[in-house]
Amino acid sequence: MTELQNLFHELEKTPNGAFFNPWFEQDKKHDRSADAPKIRRRQLQAYLAERLDSAKYLFIAEALGYQGGHFTGIAMTSERILLGHHKSVHGIPADGAFKTIAPERTSKREVNEKGMSEPTATIMWKALYNLGIDPYETVLWNALSWHPYDPEDGLLSNRTPTDSELEAGFASLQAFLDLYPDRKIIAVGRKCEQVLDEFGSSYIPVRHPANGGAPKFRRQLKELMEHG
Repeated sequence: MTELQNLFHELEKTPNGAFFNPWFEQDKKHDRSADAPKIRRRQLQAYLAERLDSAKYLFIAEALGYQGGHFTGIAMTSERILLGHHKSVHGIPADGAFKTIAPERTSKREVNEKGMSEPTATIMWKALYNLGIDPYETVLWNALSWHPYDPEDGLLSNRTPTDSELEAGFASLQAFLDLYPDRKIIAVGRKCEQVLDEFGSSYIPVRHPANGGAPKFRRQLKELMEHG
């Protein structure tokens, strides 16, 4: 089994609790078709495979969100980014995630006409392009691979994972890190720092861009690129 196959083997193991697995589970209420999980698997595989040789930086945040990876299959990446709807306003080209396949949305148009848009994803990708960072030198991921949602609010919601839930994601995180050995790890937010401390992995901490953290995140990222 290759490292990439091993990662997808781990991703198939959804933790117990309120989690959505975008690669192996259909969101029947919001997905456009039953092929949605297959599309998300294909998009994630292309995203990861196209960076196996070029990646220099691994940006790892907390968990998938309903506006991002829930429908694209890719961490901190929204449908609007993949479809090119953020190019004119935010300067994010549509080919930044992958070039070997055509991007597809998986959400119904009734959910959002132009596809879902995630603030964290927009801030992340815009910062990469504004700083002149090649997106193929970066890989976006999460300490907890799946999407934790609030059972009362439904699948179009986010919640903070517990410590025990983060532990349930250790195997998939290790499988991801095995894909990109000896790359520089950037921990986006405290939760990721906590997990990487348990792993004994060295990392550079930056502020999570959510909840008013965008200015500090951009400043720290700029300093990181300037000083290596």
